[in-house]
Amino acid sequence: MVKLIKPEKIFLSQHPEIKESWIQEQIALDPSILGLGDLILKDKERIQPRAGRLDLLLQDIETSRRYEVEIQLGRTDEAHIIRTIEYWDIERKRYPQYDHCAVIIAEDITSRFLNVISLFNGNIPLIAIQMNALKFGDDIALIFTKILDELPLGLVDEDEEIREVTDRDYWVKRGTAETVSMADEAISIINEFAPGIELKYNKFYIGLAIDGQPNNFVVLKPRKKDLNIEIKLPQSEETQAIIDNAGIDDMGYDRRYSSYRLRLSKQNFKTHREVLKKLMENSYSNSK
Repeated sequence: MVKLIKPEKIFLSQHPEIKESWIQEQIALDPSILGLGDLILKDKERIQPRAGRLDLLLQDIETSRRYEVEIQLGRTDEAHIIRTIEYWDIERKRYPQYDHCAVIIAEDITSRFLNVISLFNGNIPLIAIQMNALKFGDDIALIFTKILDELPLGLVDEDEEIREVTDRDYWVKRGTAETVSMADEAISIINEFAPGIELKYNKFYIGLAIDGQPNNFVVLKPRKKDLNIEIKLPQSEETQAIIDNAGIDDMGYDRRYSSYRLRLSKQNFKTHREVLKKLMENSYSNSK
């Protein structure tokens, strides 16, 4: 029979042997335990000019997004928040070619400081993770729970929609008549479950609109040889499995805009029509 084991919750800040450096090392050995995706360690105890040391610098394998991670045993405090934001700001200015996100990890993130952190969210990409430690005999398990995610950004605001509207000819020149026709095929699929939605030609992408109002649950970017499709969906193992099993060319998940990025040729578009329809329909349902 299955035996129920009751673990003992412990506070690492009060543990006689475990220090912050030990937590740092465990994350460095396996960054996936944070639940932020497929990350690799770029640096540890990274020296910041006139500002101390950054605990961990992690990077997403697919998107090259960087995470500036600060760890604190016990309860988070003002100094911890300020230091995290300061390190994020230094790194993004030194390496502007990357997308950057600040990450705070602490055993106890109180509602007061959660409110303070929330004030920055939307202006500063910031994630707060609560760390819990459970003891099983002589072993310790670490559980990381995301309690504040960065505020997802819209694709564009309404002002940009107005300023950057283009037309079909613009995209035929930027891509080709064939790849733009793939966008037509995409909207015909979308109209099967969402009648009335039309293509909206913008400077940087082809979006969607209904009754003239943007609803960019799918974004289309015709290129010279293929069509890039960005499907706005929460990241999940189920959705990733659908994409992987279909064999679609996956360009990685964009956490900044909460979108799956796919690349399709004319032939692949036809082959994966039903899979694309399912993903786009899920995105449409999720946008309501």
